[in-house]
Amino acid sequence: MSRRRRGLSEEERALWDRVAGTAKPMRTRRPLSALHEPAPKVKPPVARPAAAEFHIGDLARPLTAMHDLAPTIEERLATQTVRMDRRAHRDLTRGKLAPEGRIDLHGMTLAEAHPELIRFVMAAHRAGKRLVLVITGKGKRADDHGPIPQRVGVLRHQVPHWLTQPPLGTVVQQIASAHLKHGGMGAYYVYLRRAR
Repeated sequence: MSRRRRGLSEEERALWDRVAGTAKPMRTRRPLSALHEPAPKVKPPVARPAAAEFHIGDLARPLTAMHDLAPTIEERLATQTVRMDRRAHRDLTRGKLAPEGRIDLHGMTLAEAHPELIRFVMAAHRAGKRLVLVITGKGKRADDHGPIPQRVGVLRHQVPHWLTQPPLGTVVQQIASAHLKHGGMGAYYVYLRRAR
């Protein structure tokens, strides 16, 4: 036996209409006439002009010079802060101050030169000397067959580093490239702190 559905009473219909009037539809319904309308015509694509021929590197700027990422020793020493009297520093870089002692590290290996440099600088500091000359030489240009380029003058590159590290860093006040009359690029002025 099937049940017959009962319809809504007048009161229930009025209540349902009030509730349905406050609800917002989730989707807007398209009218039935819109469902049967023909789809709008699609415009044919506009032909684009052909792109110019392109090769990789066409827009790159030409290299004017090779770049070495690490600054040279002279550049590093020139940009360091001046920790001594400015007038004395100016005279030092112009070669007007005479070194009170000198050590020549030419021809030594790194293992031989490092202890000799420490001994010399510490002895000069104990003796109350203020300016000494460390001669490293410019280095020999050898054939470089490896993939990583080697710098010329191993001692020339290593000595400024040694002079800033312990135990020498505590007694060295300033390092500067020597004037031409004292060796130029193959030597360094080492200005020592006052002995206490």
